[in-house]
Amino acid sequence: MKTNYIIMGVTGSGKTTIGSKLAKALQIQFLDADNFHPMANIKKMESGVPLDDGDRLPWLSSLRDRLSASDGCVLACSALKESYRSILADVPQATLFIHLIVSRETAIDRVASRPDHFMPADLVESQFCSLEKSLSALAIDAESPEESVLKSVLLALDNCKKNAGDI
Repeated sequence: MKTNYIIMGVTGSGKTTIGSKLAKALQIQFLDADNFHPMANIKKMESGVPLDDGDRLPWLSSLRDRLSASDGCVLACSALKESYRSILADVPQATLFIHLIVSRETAIDRVASRPDHFMPADLVESQFCSLEKSLSALAIDAESPEESVLKSVLLALDNCKKNAGDI
């Protein structure tokens, strides 16, 4: 059975960049959760209002359905709360969360440098306030350049396979 790898973290942590590179390295499909937000969620974030659980739950359910139908993939998704991660992991495939960790300053700088994205830098703090650290996710320092972060992720996955059998 294939594995779903969920690259999680606050906005600006590098989920899309690292997730797409990881999917290419693993030769599996890449999904960006941002592409599945309903327009109402996007408009809310564009106006500087953070999403609440009511906004996120239907979106997370649709992501879970996509994960269930996949033959293993990489999903870039904030997955900020344990309850969100439980929804995403409620699939027949094995699920592994990879938490990209950055400082508030790095997240703000990165988000401010992407003018085409719907998430304004003003919402970075709300992401840190909502974030519940996962004890089961692979924690990866994502402050380094992209290739270094990707190497760290691949090394951590390799170590998981060695310690627990194939994921």
